[in-house]
Amino acid sequence: MIGAIAGDMIGSPYESRPVKTVAFPLVVDAFTDDTVLTVAVANAILRRTGYRSCIACFARSFPNLPYGGSFWHWIWDPNSIPYYSFGNGSAMRVSPVGFAFESVDAVLHHARRSAEVSHNHPEGIKGAQATALAVFLARKGEDKDSIRKEIEARFGYCLEGSVDEIRSSYCFDVSCQGSVPESIIAFLEAHDYTSAVKNAISLGGDADTMACIAGGIAQAFYKKMPSDLVRQIRERLPEVLLAVVDRFNETFDCAF
Repeated sequence: MIGAIAGDMIGSPYESRPVKTVAFPLVVDAFTDDTVLTVAVANAILRRTGYRSCIACFARSFPNLPYGGSFWHWIWDPNSIPYYSFGNGSAMRVSPVGFAFESVDAVLHHARRSAEVSHNHPEGIKGAQATALAVFLARKGEDKDSIRKEIEARFGYCLEGSVDEIRSSYCFDVSCQGSVPESIIAFLEAHDYTSAVKNAISLGGDADTMACIAGGIAQAFYKKMPSDLVRQIRERLPEVLLAVVDRFNETFDCAF
């Protein structure tokens, strides 16, 4: 899942300063809520505990991040009642599910469970499931054409457009249906981990989240990330988050 975290940290400066090109410097910046909630899902899997409690606990531990308004209220609600969201928060945090489970059914089940604690709209669940399944298929060695066809068939997403075609008219969109397909296309058109993240950011949308989604899939597919990039990510993560990342990588043998 460090690929998702790296995408968040590289994309975070461009959420407020969007770019429409891949010709920008790749700089590791601050982590956001995408990273914290991804680690929370990983921790829930490791501890075999509820997604709701882990996600809320980690979010409360990092209260000064740019959470969405509805999610912010959810964090502090003692009952943490789901609020029928189709926002891409369900997809940005789900990559650990694709790394941890060993069957399509298990991946889809846990993606749903991790999403519906807050994002229980059908599109919110679908976005999480599509992202997790793409990570799983990439990790299992499926080629890009197979991944594209499987995601299209199961979820009805159209993944035929090119990054160049999308970029020209794409606008900021935090919905699953308006950002998950585009993030997957950013991965599908990439030739390595870095280009997947740059493709996602270059669309000029919700850059950190879209790079987080594309980055998680790209790590699973390419297996290798630039060592200097990994070093910078590790240096910037608080120990409480890094400990979970390391335990997860060791438990599930996540190559990067």
